[in-house]
Amino acid sequence: MIIVIDGTNRHRYTQLLDEMYALRARVFGQRLGWEVDIKDGLEIDQYDALDPAYVIGINDDNKVVSCVRALQTTGPHMLSDVFSSILDGQPPMRSATLWESTRFCVDTDALDRGNSRNSISYATCELMAASLEYARDSGISDIVTVIDPVMNRVLKRSDCAPYGYVGKTTPMGKVAAMAALLDCSDDRIARIRNFAGVQGNVFVDTERERALSDAGREAAGVAPARAAMTEPTQPQDTYALLQDYCIDQVLDASSTDEHNAAQRLNNILLEAGLLKGSKSLLKVC
Repeated sequence: MIIVIDGTNRHRYTQLLDEMYALRARVFGQRLGWEVDIKDGLEIDQYDALDPAYVIGINDDNKVVSCVRALQTTGPHMLSDVFSSILDGQPPMRSATLWESTRFCVDTDALDRGNSRNSISYATCELMAASLEYARDSGISDIVTVIDPVMNRVLKRSDCAPYGYVGKTTPMGKVAAMAALLDCSDDRIARIRNFAGVQGNVFVDTERERALSDAGREAAGVAPARAAMTEPTQPQDTYALLQDYCIDQVLDASSTDEHNAAQRLNNILLEAGLLKGSKSLLKVC
């Protein structure tokens, strides 16, 4: 089953998020050898402080077995910053109806290799279908996702082949990485479901949501793996990313209206304490 955690409810699921961050550390840090920051066994980066949405797969024991992160492309995101070499000189993709999907992974140690609901294949397809359904229902038309060649083959085998790619395949840790494009269409979702035999609603109900929360686990006597994490603070480099983004908007403005809109965004972020300093972008640029 699938649970979605975002900025509106993440304070209720700190333990579940810890499990997700631990899974990411095992997959991306240890198995794939990516250069990711791991602290106390958890892989957390600056984009986790930008209130992304997490689509998380849960097994029958309420343990995290899969996850993926969805982030808007209108602000800082991995393809525009961390994985910019993939773009091969092309400008970053930015659209209100295009989201970036990253950190897609499944727990290959906890799942088997058969065709059951506890198999790697089923969990992978369930997560793909759920993430696309969540995006579609949120008004998103397309997904750009950074994947490796293995995941690219998985997408093709599961009847979910990307309709296009951005930039070029680039070495990344022990593997290569590429940026693939997926539409959040009913047809694509149906193909994934049919391939894996995923039927019915895959999202947890209210009762299961309650059981998965910190309060629900405490009531059931489930001890946390470690002390519950507090809400992520805004990392130092996130401020720099936001500042650079605002400056880019001013530099790329092709009209007075666009220039003024970029300045208004800068002022809003300054008032919200999300940017350092108090200089106007009109003066900076």
